[in-house]
Amino acid sequence: MKNVVIGTAGHIDHGKSTLIKALTGLDPDRLKEEKKRGITIDLGFAEFVLPSGKRAGVVDVPGHEKFIKNMLAGIGGIDIVLLVIAADEGVMPQTQEHLDILSILEIEKGIVVLTKTDLVDEDWLSLVKEDIKEKLKGTFLEDATMMEVSAVEGKGLDELAHEIDRQTDELKDRNINLPPRIPIDRVFSISGFGTVITGTQIEGTFKVGDEVLIYPNKVETKIRGIQVHGKSVDRSYAGQRVAINLANMKKEDIKRGDVLSIDKVLEPTMMLDVKVNVLKESNWSIKNRSRLRLYHGSSEILCRAVILDKEEILPGESAYIQLRLEEEVVAKRDDKIVLRFYSPMETIGGGFIIDSNPHKHKRFKEDIIEKLQLKEKGDIEDLIEEMIKVNSENYETMKFYIDKGEFAENEMEKVIEKFIEEDKVVKFVDNVILHKDYLEKLEKNIIKELKDFHNKNTLKSGMLKEELRNRVMKKVKNKLYDDLLAYFESVLNLVENKVSLKDFKVTYTKDQEEIKKKIEDNLTKGKFSPRTIKEMAQTFKDENEFNKVIQSMIDFNLLIKLDENIVLYHTVYNEAVTMIKDFIKDNDGITLGQCRDVLSTTRKFALPLLEYLDNNKITKRHGDKRIIN
Repeated sequence: MKNVVIGTAGHIDHGKSTLIKALTGLDPDRLKEEKKRGITIDLGFAEFVLPSGKRAGVVDVPGHEKFIKNMLAGIGGIDIVLLVIAADEGVMPQTQEHLDILSILEIEKGIVVLTKTDLVDEDWLSLVKEDIKEKLKGTFLEDATMMEVSAVEGKGLDELAHEIDRQTDELKDRNINLPPRIPIDRVFSISGFGTVITGTQIEGTFKVGDEVLIYPNKVETKIRGIQVHGKSVDRSYAGQRVAINLANMKKEDIKRGDVLSIDKVLEPTMMLDVKVNVLKESNWSIKNRSRLRLYHGSSEILCRAVILDKEEILPGESAYIQLRLEEEVVAKRDDKIVLRFYSPMETIGGGFIIDSNPHKHKRFKEDIIEKLQLKEKGDIEDLIEEMIKVNSENYETMKFYIDKGEFAENEMEKVIEKFIEEDKVVKFVDNVILHKDYLEKLEKNIIKELKDFHNKNTLKSGMLKEELRNRVMKKVKNKLYDDLLAYFESVLNLVENKVSLKDFKVTYTKDQEEIKKKIEDNLTKGKFSPRTIKEMAQTFKDENEFNKVIQSMIDFNLLIKLDENIVLYHTVYNEAVTMIKDFIKDNDGITLGQCRDVLSTTRKFALPLLEYLDNNKITKRHGDKRIIN
């Protein structure tokens, strides 16, 4: 069954609350002061059983200009608005301001309800209707049904109920597959139950027992109970007026404007990128750095408007603005906003959110404007690709993009799989998704770092793997780092724990070549009983250059380092390994003494060689013997 929320709008004392009471049998005015003064100060709520049996939630908003912020807290989640106009007064200032706000919020459906028709004659009623039609030209209610009612006489109420019922059939279903979200418009405590929040659920599904968060402070709690239309239910859905009992929460820890959702769906921000339209009839313009009041969901937040693409936004004009907020808010792309001046408190315009977690922008930057235009267009593939581009440097996973809640999970997965096939993005270990643009940038950074390293260290085989990570991929964990190095295998060599460029070749000076040749001669002649590193070093004038060359030869595996003082030339080492393996095959193992005899060497060289083979998993100890591992 479709879930619907109906809201009222209109000038003070035009009969909104009386109309709701006549339709539903419930009095939405709940505060003592409201009863005393006969006006609605805060939001009122009721349930409406439509002629078809469908149940709708009703939000009754205050009409007085002083309570516009209360009106804005409740009007955002409605599907159908009843614009209430008293027949004896016609369109009044708050009628117009409420109409402007409804237009900004892009409320889908509406009915113009003429109340107090019992107080006027037919001639006056005709004049008022003509005036209303004129005032509604160019608005979303221009072609709206206009209905005449008298709550006192009961006239027109059945017809209005049937018209509301008819219009609910034309509404689009809310998305119950997105992560759930409720802007909180009321908080109270019930003895024996604890803290309860209410609000219009704008997305998703909540169920009893869900672990939830109250944003923007990310306070963790649990859903103890849910009520919809005064009845306890196991689940609540987008499009319903909902009351939720929260576990272990104090009333003082929650306020109107907070948002109930789940973990990792929303991220608090102090900035919003928005597209704003200034009302045509406004007496004001928005200048850069204007101090404004932002109304989003059920919250009111002070902010500064940084206009990104012009100096000033005149009445009837639109522009991109970055709102710099005075306190944190949580929002999503395409959420509607209303803007009012800080002083005088008049509605100046509104629009929608383009980016709910932007970087700080400089004004008049072409690339920034182009990105905002792309996001505004709203093509799902373009938006998801841009999202991946922006977040690739944080190495985010598929789950991150799904949890952001911008799109349904199956939609997101389908588009990302398409991008993988088109080679726009690459999926790595743990479902990390990276855009090809970022990977190209990362490859350039890696090449630059390694080129600089090779130029400064001509004899070294490569940079330590961990050092490269610290320079270009600090945030990356081990498994992903290895996966990325494998991805760049066309330009990189990875030998043990060192990384080099594929085309890198060691370059020796003439003197270094002579040292290298002398080391090779020493070690090939010495074979299995070579000179130690210390002994060889004493035969060279420049010990520092000797150390550089011998380390280079070790790095490039020309020399095999058995311990801190003994190296074998690589061909000699390979020959020794072959001889040891052959002996083991014929004799079911080899002892230290047998190794010494087979190689015609001494214990001084045989022991470190066998330990090296053990450490490299070529052999293993078995009693006093070594066997093939």
